[in-house]
Amino acid sequence: MGAKYRVLDHEDRRVIEALYNKGVRVSEIAKELRVHRSTIYRELKRGMYMHTNDEFIDVPKYSCDIAQQKSDFLNSGRGKTIKLAYDYELASFIEHMIADKGFSPEATLLYIKEHNLKFDTTLSFKTIYRYIDQGVFYRLTNKTLRSKGKRKMHPIRRQKRASAGTSIKFRPKEIDFRKTFGHWEMDTVKGNRESKGCILVLSERKTRYELMVKLTDQSSKSVVSALDKLNERLGENFSKIFKTITVDNGVEFSDVKGISKNKRTYVYYCHAYCSCERGTNENINRMIRWHIPKGSNLDKYSQEDFDSIKDWINHYPRGIFNGRCSADLFQEELASLNLSF
Repeated sequence: MGAKYRVLDHEDRRVIEALYNKGVRVSEIAKELRVHRSTIYRELKRGMYMHTNDEFIDVPKYSCDIAQQKSDFLNSGRGKTIKLAYDYELASFIEHMIADKGFSPEATLLYIKEHNLKFDTTLSFKTIYRYIDQGVFYRLTNKTLRSKGKRKMHPIRRQKRASAGTSIKFRPKEIDFRKTFGHWEMDTVKGNRESKGCILVLSERKTRYELMVKLTDQSSKSVVSALDKLNERLGENFSKIFKTITVDNGVEFSDVKGISKNKRTYVYYCHAYCSCERGTNENINRMIRWHIPKGSNLDKYSQEDFDSIKDWINHYPRGIFNGRCSADLFQEELASLNLSF
C-alpha cells in the first residue's frame, strides 16, 4: 500500500528541515515520515527561503518555523481542515487532469461524474479554484489554468464595406436557438508573420463539434478547395450535414459562389467586428490557442497535429452538455439521420 496523505505537525517539519538541509532526497524524506513525496514537495514550497552562506552565495533552505507559521495562519482563517487533507487520490487526480490533460476544474469534475469514478471526497469546482488560490496543490497555480479572469471589452466599430454575400440578419431565426443540427460557423486561425498557411476551422453550433483543416495559404481559393475535398468525400450527404455556414467578412471567405457551389450549402456573413455572432468559433478558437499559442508558426504543424488537437476538443467534457462530449453528440445526430461522416 502506498504512502497516504496526512497533515504534518511541527515535529514532522523539524525532521524535514534537518534532512533536506543536509541534502537528503525528497523520496527518502517521504519514506522517513511515511507520507507521499508530493506532501514533502508541498511542504518545502511552504517553508522555503533563501539563505546566504559563508561564501555570500544565496542557496535555498527550508525552515520548519516559517512553514509552521504559514500553516497556522491558513488554519486560523480556514476554520476546519481542508476537505482534500485525507484524500490524496483525489488531489493527485485533480492535479493530473489539470496540469497534464489541460482540463479545467469544472471539466475535471464532469469527467469524474461521466466516468463514474469514486473518491472519498466530493468537491465543487469553486472549491478547487479556491484551493489553487490558497496553494493547496503542489503542481497547480493560477498560471496553470487555461483561462481565468474577466475578458476585455472592445470598442464598437462600424463596417466599412458590404458583405460578400447574404447578411446574418437574413439567417433563419431557428438557427439562433441551436436546436437543429447541421448549422456551422467557419473561421481561420492564423499564425505569426512567418506563417504562409493557416487553419480552417468549422464548428457545428448544436453539438460544438470541431473540424480543423490545414491550409497552405490564406486565400479564398484554398478555403473553397478544402470544402470541395470534404464535399467529394461526403457526396450528397454534405448538404445534409452542412446545411448552413456562417462566416465573417475576411477576404478568405469572399468567394461566396465557391463556398456554396451547386447550392451545397447556404452561407451567411456576420456583421463586421461582431465576433459574438460566431460565438462557437470564438470559444473553440481559445481552446486551440491552449495548444498553439499566438505568435506560433503554423507551417511547422502537420495535419496530424491538428487532428490530435481536434480530437482533444471533441472529447472534452462540456458543462453545457452535463459532462458529455461533442464527439458523442455529433455521432448521435448522424445516427438519427442515418448518415456517416
